Amino acid sequence: MRKINMFDTTLRDGEQSAGVNLNHSEKMEIARQLERLQVDIIEAGFPAASRGDFHSVKEIAETIKGSSVTGLARTNQKDIDTAWEALKYGEEPRIHIFIATSPVHMTYKLKKTPEQVVETAVESVRYAKKRFPIVQWSAEDACRTDLPFLARIVKEVIDAGADVVNIPDTVGYITPEEYGKIFNYLKENVPNIDRVKLSAHCHDDLGMAVSNSLAAIEHGADQIEGTINGIGERAGNASLEEIAVALHIRKDHYNAMTGLKLDEISRTSQLVSKLTGMLIPANKAVVGKNAFAHESGIHQDGVLKEVTTYEIISPELVGVASNSMVLGKHSGRHAFKNRMKELGYELEPDELDRVFQAFKDLADKKKEITDEDLMALMTEERAGSSSSYYEITSLQVQYGTNHIPTATITLETPDGKQIQEAGTGAGSVEAIYNTLDKMMDSPVELLDYRIQSTSGGSYSLGEVYVKIKYRGRTSNGRGTAQDVLEASAKAYVNAINRVFMQEKWNHEQQKAVSKG
Repeated sequence: MRKINMFDTTLRDGEQSAGVNLNHSEKMEIARQLERLQVDIIEAGFPAASRGDFHSVKEIAETIKGSSVTGLARTNQKDIDTAWEALKYGEEPRIHIFIATSPVHMTYKLKKTPEQVVETAVESVRYAKKRFPIVQWSAEDACRTDLPFLARIVKEVIDAGADVVNIPDTVGYITPEEYGKIFNYLKENVPNIDRVKLSAHCHDDLGMAVSNSLAAIEHGADQIEGTINGIGERAGNASLEEIAVALHIRKDHYNAMTGLKLDEISRTSQLVSKLTGMLIPANKAVVGKNAFAHESGIHQDGVLKEVTTYEIISPELVGVASNSMVLGKHSGRHAFKNRMKELGYELEPDELDRVFQAFKDLADKKKEITDEDLMALMTEERAGSSSSYYEITSLQVQYGTNHIPTATITLETPDGKQIQEAGTGAGSVEAIYNTLDKMMDSPVELLDYRIQSTSGGSYSLGEVYVKIKYRGRTSNGRGTAQDVLEASAKAYVNAINRVFMQEKWNHEQQKAVSKG
């Protein structure tokens, strides 16, 4: 059975999703979970894009040992040099170089002739190969590229030293049949094609990213690129979890397999969702909350008699436990620590103390604690531990159908002082945010507000995601609490604190650069 390499670009293409802004610790947390999922390649970012991206890629490359870490680069020496500095201490350094090859991109974006594009591609691959043991080259917008030209440039970059050639459907334009024909054409018309692995990278603009990726496998692709939950620019990328499970369930058809640890899929999906703030649709294949739900009486009757009547994927296959409510108010520290470890969290002693106390507080109010609750507590802990700026010490909201909603808030400032303010609004959340705005040194603009529960029931935790603009920066924030108003306040303050964290980090980097 043929082995398909899984190339995860959640931290690069996925983070380019509108509204997603991961900080360094969040990227590292996702990278560690991708390693547990056993993806073959992690594209950790675009090192030359910013100092932040550079340092995140560098630390991920130095930390992750079970997956190969790569970074994106344009076809110029500066990008390649920067990528090498970020990746050179990785377990298996590799670089991902791209240049556009379609007529519309070459003419209007690059303003280069086809000859110039070939020359640039060859020079960059040859230069990168001097340092990187593995060089991947991508033909951006390959699916709208003239096939004879595509075959020509692929041959040239292989001769220059490319180890992997990626044929991306950059704008989600192609159909599965057409995509398969491109791979066939290259195999038939590129004489040195057997020297490289062919890769597929599909976008979902027409809803065919997974189908196109599977078609590529049928026609010879050895590597598939995608993201967890299919996140990414515009309509997103191919969902790696869907492709992996499809290959597993239909191995009789595809005769191909991945090396993914499938029972880590659900956990990885939930982590990415929580840290990016991008909710998983209930009806999403493989990881949606309705993926294993049966409401129709006929379906329920069939599943009870024989599960395979209506269920081709078992929940356990992708890591959805049949009974995740294993902890309660009488659970001890040891059981709690073990469960957190099973969920992928290695806690430092002080971190364990804080999260265990939060767990106990929740268990006093809620009889059964789900894995979703535990993940929410952990996300809240790590969001709070990184907030060394404003902290909410008290919150009081007055609301009545015949009264104006009023919020009174006390904040502890970065220098340890207590400030208190009150404000009103058309609703309780608006009153809270208007009050917090009055306590800040610059105007705060709320761009997005979303709320969801971690699980069913009246005792579920509320999770709030906000997006704000403050001090000229766009920032995301998260807050979790049983009271949705408290969660809303926490999310807003978290987003403000993240602006200060970014400013502090930028200042430290500028000092380091000036000293260097």
